[in-house]
Amino acid sequence: MQYINGEFIPSQSGKSFRNISPFTNNMINEVAEGGSAEINAAVAAAKEAFDNGPWGKMKVAERLDYIRKIADIIDAHADEIAYLEAVDTGLPISQTKKQAARASQNFRFYAETVSTRMAGEAYQVDNEFLNYTIHKPIGVAGLITPWNAPFMLETWKIAPALATGNTVVLKPAELSPLSAGRLAEIIHEAELPNGVFNVVHGFGETAGAALVAHPDAKLISFTGETVTGSEIMKNGADQLKRYSMELGGKSPIIVFDDADFDRALDAAVWGIFSFNGERCTANSRLLVQETIKDKFVAALKERIGNIIIGDPLDQQTEVGPLISAEHYEKVKSYIKIAAEEGADVISADIPADLSKGNYVAPTLLLNVTNGMRVAQEEIFGPVMAVISFKDETEAIALANDVTYGLAGYVWTKDLQRGHRVAQAVDSGMLWINSQNVRDLRIPFGGSKHSGIGREGGHYAFEFYTETQVIHVALGDHHIPQFGKKE
Repeated sequence: MQYINGEFIPSQSGKSFRNISPFTNNMINEVAEGGSAEINAAVAAAKEAFDNGPWGKMKVAERLDYIRKIADIIDAHADEIAYLEAVDTGLPISQTKKQAARASQNFRFYAETVSTRMAGEAYQVDNEFLNYTIHKPIGVAGLITPWNAPFMLETWKIAPALATGNTVVLKPAELSPLSAGRLAEIIHEAELPNGVFNVVHGFGETAGAALVAHPDAKLISFTGETVTGSEIMKNGADQLKRYSMELGGKSPIIVFDDADFDRALDAAVWGIFSFNGERCTANSRLLVQETIKDKFVAALKERIGNIIIGDPLDQQTEVGPLISAEHYEKVKSYIKIAAEEGADVISADIPADLSKGNYVAPTLLLNVTNGMRVAQEEIFGPVMAVISFKDETEAIALANDVTYGLAGYVWTKDLQRGHRVAQAVDSGMLWINSQNVRDLRIPFGGSKHSGIGREGGHYAFEFYTETQVIHVALGDHHIPQFGKKE
């Protein structure tokens, strides 16, 4: 069902699409398919709620009470959300439980941050002027979210959009619609005014394109792959829409020979094989110093052989099935390309009873050079390319020799070198001696083909609000008198 103007309604066309289990490739459910008609209705409802409804006139404290209420309801249903997410995406339930917890944190964080950090600045010019700034919500926020970790990533956008006073139209990924439907029910239970939050299920080419093209959707936040992000920007260019783009990645993890070997190994394995490898910040390129390459590779081989591949609903499972049969074929095709390019392919074994699912075993690509396609193109699966380097200079050059620039990781006990390399790598985010651990207060985003803009922390205010400058004359200052006769 679509959720528009406070109601759950069928699609006007009567069309639906099948939602397929990654674990069995059987149908989970049918989903009402929305298109331009549903987008038009949702945007109209959101615009009315912003322009004439209580949301735009509501006191900030009252609005933030709604935001906290949403967080409370998410917590009350966290186990159910984690279950739906595991069933829908193939992510292991041990990982989706953490995502459900982070989702409620997103709302609580922005309830607190808007109340304490969304402040303007004031500048006095002698005794003549006072200039100050305020943050104003923009209007209807169009949010287009991906199929990996959908619930958490939806809340990551919805929380700041609503907390800053905007209204929302969400177009969730068609490959993982279950938790978006549950989120609509949660927000409905929180009793937000009608039209403040809307969900339209559908495909990118129809519902997504209609949202991007709609003149009343003033801003578009998109998380997904780079080609789609580029198309979205082109399609909305005539209306000068505001964009936030979190796109693809091919992030390096650079391991120097003085690194804490065991911790670097833990981080490298977790960083590519958690989330089934379907993570934008995955360290899909391992750059390892040649003096420890053989030892590190031997340890990697042992570790991937021990990774538990299984049912996503099993608490012990570490790697589950990929999102769809189509994506499975894409990832498998890259493994074939790697062999054709001259890489050695090392894969774990998949249990025979998992043959119905979209399982790709944790895979190492050895003897890779940085010019190979598998070192340059985003695979988005549990596949890591291993490349050796001689020294710091070569490590930096290899890290930067790629079109993407989302994340990076450096492992070394020489902290001066750690800082040098971190600052030299072209990426929006970089971790030194750490896996991908994110503080909600910091910005998130990439450089180069990995995106435009920053969300997260108070940086979200730059996207979800308009900064207006107010100039106030404090006295009768001099005004040039053009055209006045003496």
